Amino acid sequence: MFNITFRFESGETVEISAIAGEKLLDVARKANVAIDAPCSGNGVCGKCRVRLVAGYLDAPINRHISQEEYDAGWRLACMAQISGDAEIEVPDIASAYRSRMKMADLSSPEEIAIFEDLRQKLSDAGMNFRSDLSFLRLELDKPSLEDTMPDNERLLRAMEDATGVPMQAIMIPYSTLKNLSLTLRESNWKVKCVISRDNDRILVRDVLPGDNTDPMVGFALDLGTTSLAGVLVDLQTGKILAKASGGNGQIRYGADVINRIVESGKPGGRKRLQDAVIKESIIPMLAQMYRTSGVNPRRIYRMVVAGNTTMNHLLLGLHADPVRMEPFVPSFFRTDYLYVRDIDLKMNPQAELMISPNIGSYVGGDITAGALVSMIWNSPEMSLFIDLGTNGELVFGNNEFLMSCACSAGPAFEGGDISCGMRATDGAIEACTIDKETMEPTMTVVGGVAPAGICGSGIIDIIAELFRCGIINGKGKFVREGPRVLHDQHGMGAFVLAWQKDTGGVKDVVINEVDIDNFIRAKGAIFSATQTMLHSLGFDASVIERVYVAGGIGSGINMKNAVTIGMFPDIPLEEFHYIGNSSQAGAYAMLLSSEAREKVMELATSMTYLELSNEPGYMDQFVAACFLPHTDASLFPSVDI
Repeated sequence: MFNITFRFESGETVEISAIAGEKLLDVARKANVAIDAPCSGNGVCGKCRVRLVAGYLDAPINRHISQEEYDAGWRLACMAQISGDAEIEVPDIASAYRSRMKMADLSSPEEIAIFEDLRQKLSDAGMNFRSDLSFLRLELDKPSLEDTMPDNERLLRAMEDATGVPMQAIMIPYSTLKNLSLTLRESNWKVKCVISRDNDRILVRDVLPGDNTDPMVGFALDLGTTSLAGVLVDLQTGKILAKASGGNGQIRYGADVINRIVESGKPGGRKRLQDAVIKESIIPMLAQMYRTSGVNPRRIYRMVVAGNTTMNHLLLGLHADPVRMEPFVPSFFRTDYLYVRDIDLKMNPQAELMISPNIGSYVGGDITAGALVSMIWNSPEMSLFIDLGTNGELVFGNNEFLMSCACSAGPAFEGGDISCGMRATDGAIEACTIDKETMEPTMTVVGGVAPAGICGSGIIDIIAELFRCGIINGKGKFVREGPRVLHDQHGMGAFVLAWQKDTGGVKDVVINEVDIDNFIRAKGAIFSATQTMLHSLGFDASVIERVYVAGGIGSGINMKNAVTIGMFPDIPLEEFHYIGNSSQAGAYAMLLSSEAREKVMELATSMTYLELSNEPGYMDQFVAACFLPHTDASLFPSVDI
């Protein structure tokens, strides 16, 4: 056995024993050390870079590590095998996905306004925002030798008198009964009950002292493949009490859902994946929100989750292999009678777990929740809703019909498959312009620090600017020389955005022809999915009157640049609307409104799901879209080619 020490830039260390021949990445996973591995350790992405500070590792040089970097100790964790004691430095950029994801600041006036605007829009559409959970204050007669009625019956009779609901239709579960006697006596028989009504029945979820001032709280969670975002909400007022966000701990098992499903099928895999998202991601997020808000976990009575089909399965610890195997039949589209305690989260014992319904194997509850927020179901205008993330999902239609589909855009929007790609953490270039004459870039960097890589929104800008300036052609090949254009020994071109000597980083921040080609395929998947869906209905892009773009691939998307590279259809820019994290906003609405929940269920059951792999013209559309902006220039009349 050998001793392996992982050392972080913060100074923290983690030690674990390992045997000869074990992969360093596997050892890190066992030690719960977060190392980004979007390709799940297949040696493809090059993101699991660590530095050997002392000791020994059996690690061959590879295309992701230059000789100079290798000599400085840099290794890929997935390619390195244990061969002795070793001390490993884990740079921040390798573990930032867990704690430093850039997410919207939900405490800002702008973000609060988004939730308020959503409530107003849904109210205008006829939805009631009164929660089906409520407080009921009661003062009970004290027992005596003449009145020996048991505590539960005493409560039921008082509740019957107050509500008119027969006591036979009022249920007191064990978790409420357990503390009832003590609570009644300590509160001098004046109590505040938390109840929920279902038709002519009442469930008593909690009995509190009458002077208790704790709010009735709900938890809305956007469960993304890459990142998570949650809010604690006062269920009576809709006020956001706390917010938190972070990376999905499952990432170290792969950036995409297929790798995670494969991992879940290994011995103990389902438990590992479930623990990664619950114990390593959700529980720390909740702990942070409890600290900042003072919310008592026992006062959380409802949790709503909006995630894709695979994430929902892995959260529940379900067998997920059928999701990826033909004929693509998941365990569920919608669920009932789930409780938060079923996944070992410590909230009120009667807290419901509601999951936004899935539509297909690759269109999940995040899209049904997002479709609710987009409001395209409530307008006669033909609208397109696009959610950009690890996968690309689209919904098209209006108040008469809706069609959805999903395309395999790959991890490029999250920085995967890009040599200097990274998620939207500190150091990520999120916006860029290039001077056409001098070829000098001007960049906006997350966190205001030195550039360390490029996130999704930055990649869109950079490729659009390189194309606009004539530095690359429609195939993504470099056709113009300059001080920032480099070529390797094979002739492959690259553009330097930031020099190592200026940033103090490990290497120059560049985008090369392979990166551009990977991103062209990703944007081509989005556009070809749009075209295929439209053509299946006998339409073309001219019928689109509104485009709603959701997803968090940076601070937002430059829509003009997205059109320039051929990712979005060429319609007037004023018709594009960036609506941010629509998945979380939809979960928030479902938390507060039973009518919003019913509407999401209706959208899920009425929406037509188009399986692109079964559409004969999709591959032709995809190949045609793998060009800047497209092989058919007539589709992009506004782009100066």
